[in-house]
Amino acid sequence: MADLDFFFDPGCPWAWVTSRWVTEVSALRKFEVSWKFISLSMINTDKGYKPGDDYHKMIHTFGLQALRVASAARADAGNDAVAKFYTAIGTTVHVEKIREGFDTDPHKFLSDMLSRHSLPTVWADSLNDETHTPVIRYETDLALSRTGKDVGTPILTFKPGQPDEGSFFGPVISKSPRGDEALKLWDAVETIATTSGVAELKRSLRSPLDFS
Repeated sequence: MADLDFFFDPGCPWAWVTSRWVTEVSALRKFEVSWKFISLSMINTDKGYKPGDDYHKMIHTFGLQALRVASAARADAGNDAVAKFYTAIGTTVHVEKIREGFDTDPHKFLSDMLSRHSLPTVWADSLNDETHTPVIRYETDLALSRTGKDVGTPILTFKPGQPDEGSFFGPVISKSPRGDEALKLWDAVETIATTSGVAELKRSLRSPLDFS
């Protein structure tokens, strides 16, 4: 059983930074992470986009297409394949800022990205394969059932399936800590998430994103 469920949308830069913190801790503590899907397109389509918000709608549409590819990767080669796909697309889009064509020719964009990272390019053929959509919808609904609605990405579930299971939206961090600082943050967030009665801890001020 995994030590953590991590629900992500590939288009979200904040989820990407948090995911790098999680991978750092999983390597240091030998934790197992189950990489799961949450679609910002589905969430925002359900509640309705603001008029004229074409930018986020475009990003979220690409995120849903990328999640179908991630679902194909999982069907082909399991959880580790999802981790490799997320690392590849996150590095490409968020760190290297290679985005040309992702909205006009997403199949080529994804195929090229997979090729650069030595992953099967055939996965890209699933970007519009609706057979993967129910899986993404199920995991999106699962994530929201654990936190409640009116949240975004990422969503983390600590100790899934255990009596002290706990889920939260976030942490939303602008830079991924490393080493002892990463472990310190993990222990603090896990304690909050698995402590009965804690519902929310939040501030709206954010530092600029740092992908280093």
